[in-house]
Parts: sequence; C-alpha cells; structure tokens
Amino acid sequence: MKTSLPLASLALSITAALPLCAQAADNDELATQIKKVQQLQEQYQKQFADLELLRADYENDSKEEGAPYQSLQSLIDRVSIYGFFRAKYDHDDNEPLGSGANNKHFYMDLEGKMKVSEDWIARFQIEARKGYTVNQSWRNGEAGSDDQDGTIQRIWVEGRPGGVGVELGTKWWGLGFQAVPFGHAADGVQLDYDVVENWNAKAFWLRPRQGDLVTMPNGQETQISGLNVTGEIVDSLQTSLTFATNENHSDDQMMNRMGAVELQLQATSDILLRGAFVLTDADDYNTSQEYRIDYKNIELNDVGSYSLYTRYIDFERYGDYSHDDEWGSLPSDARGWIFGAKYVLFTNVVWETFYSIQERNRSGELAGIKRGDDRNLFRTQLDFHF
Repeated sequence: MKTSLPLASLALSITAALPLCAQAADNDELATQIKKVQQLQEQYQKQFADLELLRADYENDSKEEGAPYQSLQSLIDRVSIYGFFRAKYDHDDNEPLGSGANNKHFYMDLEGKMKVSEDWIARFQIEARKGYTVNQSWRNGEAGSDDQDGTIQRIWVEGRPGGVGVELGTKWWGLGFQAVPFGHAADGVQLDYDVVENWNAKAFWLRPRQGDLVTMPNGQETQISGLNVTGEIVDSLQTSLTFATNENHSDDQMMNRMGAVELQLQATSDILLRGAFVLTDADDYNTSQEYRIDYKNIELNDVGSYSLYTRYIDFERYGDYSHDDEWGSLPSDARGWIFGAKYVLFTNVVWETFYSIQERNRSGELAGIKRGDDRNLFRTQLDFHF
C-alpha cells in the first residue's frame, strides 16, 4: 500500500542513523533516547505488517464479492436481443391488381443471438403482424404458413469451425445483393469458404416453407440446391454469381435451372449502384431484372441523416426462383419504377416512404388482371429499432 511506504522509509533512515548516534553517545540520557527510537522502529514495522495483511484480506473479499457480477456479465455477453417495431400505411389498389388493405399493419421483428462457443452461435427470429383494418388475411389454408403469428418461426445456428462457414436451420434466406434470385423463408443448410482474399464461395440446399411464393406455386414441395460466388472485381466493384437447380414438382415451377449475375458499384462516397439479371430455363417469360441507385446512407444514431433511392424492376412471371416481394410491393409478372426516401427522425427511429407505378400481368396469364394494367402504390412507415 502506498500509504505505508513513508513509514518504512522513515524506519530505514532512523536505522541508518543509529550507529552515528551510538558513536556520539557519551551519557545515559542519549542511550535512553536511542532505545526509544528503536522501540518506535519496531512499532512502525509491526504496523506495516498489519497493513499488508489488511490489504490482502480486502483483495480476497473483493474477488469473492465480485464473482456474481462477473458471472452475470459473462451471461450478458452470451445473449443479444434486437429488432424493430414498425407502423405501416399503404394506399394501394384493390386485389388482384394490388394488395388492397392487407399491408396496413403494425409489425415487430424480434431476433436473438446466443453464444454457444467461440465457433458457434444459435439464433432465432419472431415476427408478429397485426392488421388494423378489416378483411386482413395472411397465408390462410393448408398450403399456407403459420409465419408471423408471434411464435418463434425461425431457428438456426451459425458457425465457422476450421474456417468453413456453416448455416443450418429454418431462416429467411436471400441470394445475391438484392434477393432477386431467391428471397424467402426456408429450411436449409449453407456452407461457405473464403477461397482467396475478397472472394467467397457458398454451396446451399433449401426447401421453402411457404406455398405462395411469388414465382413458384407449391414452393414447399420443391427443393433448391446451388452455388454462389461473391467477390470484388476491382476496388469498389463487387459481383455475385449464382447457379441453382430445383426439383420441378409436376412441372409446377415451369423451370429446372436458374442463373443470376449481379454487380454492385460504390461509384462515389454517396452513390451506390446495383444491378441484377436472372435467367431461368422456362419456355417463356424467363428473365428478372432489378436496377437500383442509392444516394447517401442513413445512420440510426445520426438524427437528420437521409437516403434517396430509385429502383427499376422487370420481373417476368417465371424469371426467378421467387424474389423477395417486400410485403407485396414487388410482385412477379410486373415492370415499373419505385421512388423512395428514408429519414432519421429521432435516434433509432427511421421514416421511409415511397411511390411505385407498375405494369401488371405482362404475360397475360394472371387471372382477374388485364394485360398491362397499371398499379399505383404509396407506402409510408415508421421503424423503431432496438
């Protein structure tokens, strides 16, 4: 202890001075004084030893008292909970051209990560969707799914043992930069490996859990397997290449193979360009395309930050394995534009709104919609991230 060092130094100084005092002693009074000094030295040494014992006892008590807190901190570090709440309003055309009132709802996404070890993480996702208008439906019937009823719909593990990435379980899978080749919930497994610096290869097997996929009817009765390679061509320019095959159940999917090429370019610090082209071996209407420009990025902790984007879509009826429909705003067999913006109103609170005009039923095969009918969709929503 620092407070004990001056006492020890004083005692040593006095000890060093004792021989000089003894030499100068020529009477009994001086000898008595020297004896008192020696007694004081012994007292100081004893007090110093007692203080050392007190310090050791204090350190042991601190360790014992802090053990529960350290255990609690270790537990907190193993579990992470996050997600967002959303309030959404749609002004859409009636079905079948649009989604009607089906996407006026409150929604919450709750996700969790549980650390298993240094190599493995167990994860879950819960979705809850509550419509605030009448005549709401969501995947009814035997061919549907019980997704988004507030239960734990998705459970999977992620790991990287020996440098090989592993994902196994039921989760939402998105292929490519924009989930145009495929973007849905499925049971599956995926292995990935960094082949060389900035280049990654993935092998996957998926079985969709939903029967009402955008492109694939009876999607839950098919299986998809394939490869994806993602990497950096030059600085700021990335590509994603995907090839997959599917079990074409009774020819319902109208295709057996699918290939996709995507590019992503960070043109400037504020401008991001993306493009996706997908081709299947269906006889007709067998391509899907999406091109997107983003200006600036939002930061959840930067109030006032904003982003603007423009998207052009051209999804033919059998042009992909079932792209992410983004709550019905990106149907199949449609072509059109989307103009949108995001703005951070408060810390972790994002407002997003967009307008889309789309040409529906380009193939002429959709029931209840005239070929080339226009759909007009206006959507605005607030997301509260936690």
